[in-house]
Amino acid sequence: MKTTYIDIHPHAISQDDKRYPLGPIFGKQSDWSRQRPVTIDGLIKEMDAAGVQKAALVHASTYYGYDNSYVCDAAAEHPDRFTAVGSVDLLQPDAVDQVKRWLLRGLTGLRLYTGGTVAAFDTSTMDDPRSFPVWHLASDLGVPICLQTGAEGLAQVAGLAKRFPRVNILLDHLSRPKIDDGAPYAAASSLFALAAFENVFLKLTPRTTDAVQVGKADPESFFTRLVTTFGSSRIAWGSNFPASEGTMKANLDTAREMLAFLPATDRHAIFAGTAQRLYPALKDD
Repeated sequence: MKTTYIDIHPHAISQDDKRYPLGPIFGKQSDWSRQRPVTIDGLIKEMDAAGVQKAALVHASTYYGYDNSYVCDAAAEHPDRFTAVGSVDLLQPDAVDQVKRWLLRGLTGLRLYTGGTVAAFDTSTMDDPRSFPVWHLASDLGVPICLQTGAEGLAQVAGLAKRFPRVNILLDHLSRPKIDDGAPYAAASSLFALAAFENVFLKLTPRTTDAVQVGKADPESFFTRLVTTFGSSRIAWGSNFPASEGTMKANLDTAREMLAFLPATDRHAIFAGTAQRLYPALKDD
């Protein structure tokens, strides 16, 4: 059966704090992981209710820090539904060995978290030369790297995309661009400029579907610009569930409604095809 919906950005939290202890990045637990945590079983129920067949399960850095044990174990228990994306401190001297160890545990993607809900973005280490050995490893092995950053880090993203052209770079939440100025979205020019790098991909999440309803922005003009500039083959939908409020189905329904004007081929790419391109483990058998 052809997969129609893949979530490229959900999270899960275990109820077993002894086996999977709390140790958040930056020392601060996120509100969402405290107030509305969802286990892998709960996530599967949400996926089934939404009609989402597969997902790239993203490690919850704001709960587990750099311990990817739960995301790896959860994906291993449900290999027909998930692949795992985890985080490693790329500045540590043994970062390459750590990444290799987690890849053996089941990671198929990496995520570099520079800030967000628990701390302001600090992009100062994003392109630190100490991280380059891991980037070279990712290039050699075909491992994509997600970057959690804001517009202030996009110049560094461009530098990384140029330096490591064989590494597919995914921007979480489209890097949270400012788009309330409306078409032609001049305030987001630094984001659109990244389309020049064919290895830069975008995660379309509720942060964006919320943003296109603010100020002078509107869904059709923004998503038309986005797809025209990057191409649907470089855009993938993610629910950000449960970090974003609302059910997975509600978040997916909103995205489907906003993108309904696009041709079917573009919608399939955004809701499944791009994710399968980035994470071959999610491809149909």
